[in-house]
Amino acid sequence: MWGVDAPRRTNVAPGCYSRHMKRFFPKRQSSNPASSLAAQPAGDPQEEHPDVVHVDLERLDSETRAMYRDSREAAVEEAEREQAKLNRAREFVVRNPFRLGFIITLGALAAILVGEMLGQLSIIIMYVVGGLFIALALDPLVSRLERHGIKRPLGIGIVFASFLLILGGILAFVIPMIATQIGVLIQTAPTYFVDIQHQDWYRDLEDRFGSFIDFGGLLQMGQELVGKPENWAQLAGGVWQAGIGIANGVTAFIIVLILSLYFLSSLQVTKRAFYSMIARSDRAKVIDITEQITASVGGYVNGMVLLALINSVLGFIMMSIVGVPFAGLVAVGVFLLALIPLIGSVLATVLVSTVALFNSPGTALVAAIYYVIYMQIESYLLTPRIMNRVVSVPGALVVIGALAGGTLLGLLGALISIPVTAMVLMIIKQVWVPRQDRQ
Repeated sequence: MWGVDAPRRTNVAPGCYSRHMKRFFPKRQSSNPASSLAAQPAGDPQEEHPDVVHVDLERLDSETRAMYRDSREAAVEEAEREQAKLNRAREFVVRNPFRLGFIITLGALAAILVGEMLGQLSIIIMYVVGGLFIALALDPLVSRLERHGIKRPLGIGIVFASFLLILGGILAFVIPMIATQIGVLIQTAPTYFVDIQHQDWYRDLEDRFGSFIDFGGLLQMGQELVGKPENWAQLAGGVWQAGIGIANGVTAFIIVLILSLYFLSSLQVTKRAFYSMIARSDRAKVIDITEQITASVGGYVNGMVLLALINSVLGFIMMSIVGVPFAGLVAVGVFLLALIPLIGSVLATVLVSTVALFNSPGTALVAAIYYVIYMQIESYLLTPRIMNRVVSVPGALVVIGALAGGTLLGLLGALISIPVTAMVLMIIKQVWVPRQDRQ
């Protein structure tokens, strides 16, 4: 009964034996990565990665939309060709080290030459960047008019004319006020140094720290500095240099406006030309990222200008009510400082509080309390509503980017630091990270 030679009878038909064995012992998967990749359906390698975002085709013009669809088809073909080449390994052999060293040296010299040329062209690069950012800020308005049936040339004319009218109206209001208050500041600045000596907070400060710091000497030095008109001219670099600086500023402003108009009118053509220089199989990825970047930059510039304008207007109203000296002039400084990301509002608070101190410590305290409350409202109410289309950037990178941009290009560099940082993070997140995940 339990003998070894006694075969067991089964009810499984001979033809079904292989099917039962496959059920309990499935075929082992190959450890070769090439074979496992070949088993996957051909397609865009980044298609299934959760961080990849595709462009809305309805927002593209017809030619770019056709280019995008053709690129997606080419990406599928390219993926199939890449899968066929996975088993091929190429060896890197240095056959002529002297030729390789000569080529590397020529590349280093060319890089140094390009760096020197960029340094010489820094002013022109600033003009180009300024005009491009204005064009990207106005392009969403033009696209909105296009979606309502208005031709793009007419939409560009309407948007740019409205922009010039608004800008001209603001300058017509601000420039005379600034000129008047600068004249008043030159005439009355010495009296502020005299009046401050009779205020209680100054006397208390002098009683506490007068043995360590000569406050009277500092005030006397400041009074002599601002009391002589020639010192103001020297501070501005001389009358002639000041005039040249104003003329250069006006010229630069006109150049930036002209460049922004050209960029706005040729933006779609320029992007299509840029896409055509990319390999056909990679154009869809480039279109996805480029459209996200341009939308983010346009939304960021509009949002930052709107937040800075709200900050300066509300600050001007507050300063006029509490009696801060030269409220209009300080409000212009607040607008420029508020354009600096993350730390602009803090710098504006320091500026307003310092100027308000010449009136009284109570005025400075009221101004500081107002800006502390305003910064909370801006951070938790205004910024999330206005800057909702901007890619989020970590705070540490915002500070580093603002410092680097301000060092390289001044206020313009600090303004564009967040969009550039967001662009780099977007490329890393949607291109480099998916590529690393596939390896």
